[in-house]
Amino acid sequence: MRREGDRISQVVLRPVVAADEESFLELARESVQFHHPWVELPSTQKVFASYLNRSDQVTASCMVLTRKDQGDLVGMININGIVRGPYQRGILGYAVFLPYAGRGYMSAGVALAVHHAFGVMGLNRLEADVQPGNDASLELVRRLGFRREGLSPGFIRIAGVWRDHERWAITSDMPLPPVHGGGDAA
Repeated sequence: MRREGDRISQVVLRPVVAADEESFLELARESVQFHHPWVELPSTQKVFASYLNRSDQVTASCMVLTRKDQGDLVGMININGIVRGPYQRGILGYAVFLPYAGRGYMSAGVALAVHHAFGVMGLNRLEADVQPGNDASLELVRRLGFRREGLSPGFIRIAGVWRDHERWAITSDMPLPPVHGGGDAA
């Protein structure tokens, strides 16, 4: 089992910006088969522009995970569907770019995102919807302390197919994933 603290000091989580477009699209295109059928990444200029515009920091916060040393894009992490008032919750989405898969970077990034959501954003609940069979993603949420809350059949449409998803969540009163090691969050 990887320790997310091993990579925390090597990554930065920050808002996605227009200047990320070229690298982001190149990495997303290289990662299409790796992520099929789990997630569809923005892979055209039009979809990237929509993705960037959606990140209003009110209803969605779209971020990239980068390596501290070279600034390379490692993956994307989103907090979508943010609801305030009595809910104070968001829905977590994440995907690693293929060159960095299986190296512990996404565990570190998601740990930073959890702390960002509960600290800077003031959320109380962060949900993650994961398809059964996506073993790497299920292991990541388990390892970071999310609890399984159920299964929703035909929950999210991906690549034109309504797919079942396990619902996982973490709340601010639960033990949070460690971020000792000095990683930075937006």
